[in-house]
Amino acid sequence: MKLTGKACIALLLFFTVIVLNPGLATAVSDKSATNPKTLLTKADESKDSLYRSSNKIKYRENWLNCIQKYENIYNQYPKSEQAPWALYRSAQMYTKLYQYSLLETDLDKALEINEKITEEYGSHRLADDAQYEMGEIHYEYKKDLTQAYIEFLKVDVKFPNGDMRPKAKEMMDKLAAILGKNGDSEAVAIDSSSANKLTAVKNIRYWSTPSYTRVVIDLDGQVEYTFNLLEKDPDLNKPRRLYLDLEKTYVGPDIETTIPIKDGLLQMARAAQYKSNIVRVVLDIDNIEDYKIFRLHDPFRIVVDVSGVEEKTDEKKTTAETKSRPVGKGIRKPESPDDTVSLARQLGLSVKTIVIDPGHGGKDPGCYINEKIQEKDIVLNLAKKLKGIIEARLGCEVFLTRTEDISVPLDERTAFANVKKADLFISLHVNAHKQGDIFGLETYFLNMATDERAVMLAARENATSEKNISDLQSILNDLMLNTKISESSKLAYQVQDGVMAGVKKTYKTNKSLGVKQAPFYVLIGAEMPAILIETGFITNSTERKRLQDEKYHALLADGIVDGIDAYMKSIEQAYRQGG
Repeated sequence: MKLTGKACIALLLFFTVIVLNPGLATAVSDKSATNPKTLLTKADESKDSLYRSSNKIKYRENWLNCIQKYENIYNQYPKSEQAPWALYRSAQMYTKLYQYSLLETDLDKALEINEKITEEYGSHRLADDAQYEMGEIHYEYKKDLTQAYIEFLKVDVKFPNGDMRPKAKEMMDKLAAILGKNGDSEAVAIDSSSANKLTAVKNIRYWSTPSYTRVVIDLDGQVEYTFNLLEKDPDLNKPRRLYLDLEKTYVGPDIETTIPIKDGLLQMARAAQYKSNIVRVVLDIDNIEDYKIFRLHDPFRIVVDVSGVEEKTDEKKTTAETKSRPVGKGIRKPESPDDTVSLARQLGLSVKTIVIDPGHGGKDPGCYINEKIQEKDIVLNLAKKLKGIIEARLGCEVFLTRTEDISVPLDERTAFANVKKADLFISLHVNAHKQGDIFGLETYFLNMATDERAVMLAARENATSEKNISDLQSILNDLMLNTKISESSKLAYQVQDGVMAGVKKTYKTNKSLGVKQAPFYVLIGAEMPAILIETGFITNSTERKRLQDEKYHALLADGIVDGIDAYMKSIEQAYRQGG
């Protein structure tokens, strides 16, 4: 081909530039070599070279250098087709590296990377392979058969069209046969066609102290359940344990199946597919004296409260020993007893810690008007004001179940109070009614509802239906045995009187709706006197204005503190009369 004069000049200039600037040629070459496809090929070549060399394979540094090449592809080109392949192969290398290193951290890294693939590339054809690999790691190397079963089950549930599903089901059948011999750890395979008819066990949560633990089992829907307490079995090396069989359920794909607790009461909580349609949740016991099990609705969950006796010093003995002890040098002996510290408080019989619960929050506004005036905001402001006044006047330590606009489950609020070892629990709410002329203040304690309006109110505050409230009342009889009903009733009457006395000083138009009882979820399981205060009706124009007024909040807070103070004095008086 004959070149024109201009073409010859251009070609001459190009070669001249290359000769004078050799780095330019390298840059062009590097650019073509740094695309993700080329990088993946080079990483594969590096891996194959490593595997072929009996010498290179002995040194961890060589493995990590190769793995880094795969990880660089993901880091530089996370949206490329090669990124999930790079991650998958790096995970495989960590698993293979474990066979030489025997370091548990290598297996954990492989699990972490495989999980990243399932989360970030869930629609990619490698996602089910990565999920299957997680099951293999738990089965083959970690020897955790229960967790392996769960990981294989996730293949079936999360990737029903994946090509790894048949192999996963084979492994589930195999593990079911093995685990079936282990009693309460038994697990069996679930047919995916029937899984759609079952309810998922989504999560297990807990809160604990040395003397109290609450375990909550979250489910996707309402289920029936049975429970049993098994004694310690030394022959099988099994501790005393409490188990619940949840009917027509399966272990959800994201649940933690083994949860260490180790708080002195419980060792751990475990969940496994006991039968094809039953999940068994087992609580391994260290030392408990009593337990209560009940269900809550919307969303449906099962609550297990266990309790024990916390070791305490003999305060009476300690007090006596202190009185007889010689006065230390440089310390002046008081001429008379300190009347500011009551005997009841010295003996631990009074109120030291109070938990205030501002109702609702986050996505749950409570009752509201035009979405601008919301119950959750009103009660949070009142709670903060009440906290300050209690601390200033009574010297008690005060905690709020929420200090900002966040959602807190009802069962978590009571558990929070129990964990804080609160002496009182006070839940603050705002009322509503379809009739705008209804107004007034009322205080509730936990018990069977005595009238239709109390049932309606409990249903609204519980965010559930009247039918579920009826179901709840049918199981409250058993719960009432250990609930502080009498003390809660006394506290409710004292607070109601205190609030009304304060409001009457400023507002001529007022109304006491009295003290009532109803099955409020937020009060169930409280290990201290617990009440719920309805501070006014947002649907009444007069009380709505008051509920937005800082002065009204101050009146309410002062009245509540007057009631608490009266309750504390009644404890002191009762003790003196009893002594």
